[in-house]
Amino acid sequence: MVKQTVKSLKPYVPEKTLSALKKERGLMKLVRLSANENAWGTSPKVAQAIMDWGVSGANRYPDSDVSSLRTAVAKGLGVLPESLVFGDGLDEIIELLSRTLLSAGDEVILTKPTFSEYALHAEIEGAKLVDVPVDEQGATDLKQMAAAVTPKTAMIWLCNPNNPTGAYLTSQAIEALLAKIPTSVYLVVDEAYIDFVTEEASPSVVDLVAKYSNLVVLRTFSKVYGLANFRVGFAVVSTELASILQTVRLPYNLSTFAEIAATAAYSDQAFVKDIVKKVAVERNKWQEFLTEMKIRFYPSQANFLFININNASELSDYLLNQGYLIRTGLGQNWLRITIGKPSDNKAVQDFIRKFIKQD
Repeated sequence: MVKQTVKSLKPYVPEKTLSALKKERGLMKLVRLSANENAWGTSPKVAQAIMDWGVSGANRYPDSDVSSLRTAVAKGLGVLPESLVFGDGLDEIIELLSRTLLSAGDEVILTKPTFSEYALHAEIEGAKLVDVPVDEQGATDLKQMAAAVTPKTAMIWLCNPNNPTGAYLTSQAIEALLAKIPTSVYLVVDEAYIDFVTEEASPSVVDLVAKYSNLVVLRTFSKVYGLANFRVGFAVVSTELASILQTVRLPYNLSTFAEIAATAAYSDQAFVKDIVKKVAVERNKWQEFLTEMKIRFYPSQANFLFININNASELSDYLLNQGYLIRTGLGQNWLRITIGKPSDNKAVQDFIRKFIKQD
């Protein structure tokens, strides 16, 4: 029989492909600013590393331990190699954590709104969702989050910066939350967008994993490294939890192609710094534009902005007809716009200005 917790779930419906949308709308050009992808692509070192490898080992299973990538990331983050758990994107890591740590009847505390997959996998395991709304700046109210903890609480999810609001919590604030909650409650901090933070020199809480055994930190190669198609994510956890997760994890979950690409991308930190700088410049321009136009938005430290505007669905449809796809469905009259290249950002802003004048 199908699990009762699965029967009522709504399936995730991926966006149509760009080629399908172009054909449907009769467009010659379509720029996707809806998925928080890196508009500048990937490091040149990635293509070179893949070409150097070729397909000579395609008939062999990959290294299940992803040794070269593990060594590089452990050195870069200053953590123990055995504290790293790699997955087929963060999607697999989120599923793995939920499957391993949650039981029916457990409570899971979430920011509202936040990334939908946290709730999805909690519901599959039969856990109860406890939502904590964001504050006026789009950030999680950590006092409310701590107050929401009960004896049934098993896990707390924090996306930092938060998707879709872009709001950022300092590492000091997160440690203060850790100090308040029981050690039996796992705090999972998803740092998918942490590289884009410019507000603080050292924004990550990775260094706190050694101090708090109930802290889990997630990272991905899909965003600033521009490897969304390769599906590489990982968790930094206590070595005790890592051992358990490795037991549950599927073997050979990362291909050699993915490991080579991620290792090469990680070696090019100059590329990463350049992307962060470009995004920060464009993010400031976007926020100045939104302020000028009196459009409500949450201050962002990510590579996207979350805006509230009347007739949001009409605006998104208008932009699509102009060749720009943005994210809808995350809240009534809310739209999420990925920060793209300067010319595309300027074009979208001009179209928004024109739409408002016509409205």
